[in-house]
Amino acid sequence: MIKRELYMSRIRPFIGNELIKVLTGVRRSGKSVMLEMIYEELISSGISEDQFIFINFENMSNSHLCTAKALHDEVLSRVSVIKDKVYLFFDEIQEVEEWEKCVNSFRVEFDCDIYITGSNAKLLSGELATYLAGRYVEFIVYPFSFEEYTHLYLSIYPNTSQNEIFRQYLTLGGMPYLNNLRYAPEPSRQYLQDLYNSVVLKDVVKRNNIRDVDLLERIIAYITANVGTTFSATGISKYLKNESRTVSPETILNYIKACEDAYLFYRVKRQDLQGKKILTVNEKYFIADHGIREAVFGGNMKDVNLILENIVFLELLRRGYDVTVGKTGDKEIDFVCNKQGQKIYVQVAYLLASEETTEREFGAYDSIRDNFPKYVVTMDDLDMSRNGIKHRNIRDFLLAPNWD
Repeated sequence: MIKRELYMSRIRPFIGNELIKVLTGVRRSGKSVMLEMIYEELISSGISEDQFIFINFENMSNSHLCTAKALHDEVLSRVSVIKDKVYLFFDEIQEVEEWEKCVNSFRVEFDCDIYITGSNAKLLSGELATYLAGRYVEFIVYPFSFEEYTHLYLSIYPNTSQNEIFRQYLTLGGMPYLNNLRYAPEPSRQYLQDLYNSVVLKDVVKRNNIRDVDLLERIIAYITANVGTTFSATGISKYLKNESRTVSPETILNYIKACEDAYLFYRVKRQDLQGKKILTVNEKYFIADHGIREAVFGGNMKDVNLILENIVFLELLRRGYDVTVGKTGDKEIDFVCNKQGQKIYVQVAYLLASEETTEREFGAYDSIRDNFPKYVVTMDDLDMSRNGIKHRNIRDFLLAPNWD
């Protein structure tokens, strides 16, 4: 088990206080393992095992606890024999009907430290979430970064070159369980296909009562094929019309939102850098894990430029940046990234194989006059930095401890 210090360093300041720690993210991204890491850290600090209550609501043996009243009664009965502070760990809490009521009740009934996980962005939205307003802190857990993937891959295949590891990462992606499969291609593909089906059926179809599953799958296929490219719901509607499916843009947006809520896709807004305003059309979407794309739809190596962009985008999110797509005149900057007043710009391309490509990627920054760091990230090994714009090999960029 790899210690995911990026997340632990963010969670650690909140351990032991009254704020509810909420871990969200796509199914199987490692949230349950994060709970285990928090548990181990608490144990190592001297907390007794008797002070913990750990319930996984996807376990059938806990299905009788999936209402607020049943869970409340069960926890109170267990707490009655615990003398000190109680540590509550609830995995996949969204399976519990009106869970917010009982979790908030625990806060006021006894001395406790609460950690919950969920696979849906709606976990903390809606009417019930008002019970917890201002009383929680959220952490999104993403699939493995290239650095985490490299660490685990080398633990199994210690003499593998960084080039080869990255090639494997391009097709397999970063879902943590692949390490248990020793990154074997066929078992990994089967696992990712099953994971995709689980996300679609449990977290999208079932949770949103979607009846037209065929339409949903067509929309998902379209977005997955076009990760990192700008398009609109109207564009998808026209595409589906050509396939003899008449669907309104509004319906398409509702289906896409359901996928976003399940963390299958991330939407990135476009920003007019000259007018300083957010544009409302032709946004970009990225998939939660590019390995799922390869396993279900294929084409990662054919669309390698899009996959590189997807990988960089998720790394920016992992490191806590707010990301938009930048528009300046007729040019577009892949990522405009802000974090606590810091800003960086990132262009992603496959190779700077011609002078025309080089001019296009570096030229995207021509009208940006500020002094924030500007990057062009590609697969090239030769450093082609120019005019204060930093060129980085993507492996080096992903493994760099910081960007400045």
